[in-house]
Amino acid sequence: MSTLEIRDLHVSVEDKEILRGVDLTVSAGETHALMGPNGSGKSTLAYAIAGHPKYTITSGTVTLDGEDVLALTVDERARAGLFLAMQYPVEVPGVSVSNFLRSAVTAVRGEAPKLRVFTKELKAGMDALAIDAAFATRNLNEGFSGGEKKRHEILQLELLKPKIAILDETDSGLDVDALRVVSEGVNRFGAGGDTGVLLITHYTRILRYVKPDFVHVFSAGRIVEEGGPELADKLEAEGYEHYTKANA
Repeated sequence: MSTLEIRDLHVSVEDKEILRGVDLTVSAGETHALMGPNGSGKSTLAYAIAGHPKYTITSGTVTLDGEDVLALTVDERARAGLFLAMQYPVEVPGVSVSNFLRSAVTAVRGEAPKLRVFTKELKAGMDALAIDAAFATRNLNEGFSGGEKKRHEILQLELLKPKIAILDETDSGLDVDALRVVSEGVNRFGAGGDTGVLLITHYTRILRYVKPDFVHVFSAGRIVEEGGPELADKLEAEGYEHYTKANA
């Protein structure tokens, strides 16, 4: 059973400390919701785990199944089984969605899937996410709506089948219909019990569709409270003011 372990993680950006001692464990079969106000450091945690060069690890450890994640390059982390769905996916003109996805699948699996097999996988994934067939020929993220970008990231998730998925504000910019479709994709991914999900969000609305096993409140660069799904209900009713005042 795969496990991502984060211990006493401190991260800085341009010599300013953003994360101030984060402890978190995400195991296969679990869905964790990481909730907190803007600027609390949630996205910093995601990007630091993924290996973004802007974020400097000053102390602490991150391991996946006992392997030192911080010693791996970005592509090695992906091949090891980590996946990050970014809040703002980048546009890549000249690279089609289908070519990008086949290249990503090849990199993670270690060999190129037969075109016929990949085409079948891609179509099944797109159908499940209610994505039009013409989408596969479009340039990656170029001119995509917010909903299209998020559906594409869930499509990546389902094709790459990572051990641990970190989803950074997957509900951002989604209308009700897109939120439901994307949430169903997240639930399909986690249904097998051999993968784990860390869902980063401001709001509880996605948690009506994706039921977390654990909820963590993030404020001022650390986890300040933990609980079950009932904690999300408390946040919906009371907001984050109590936590931000306490940290101030």
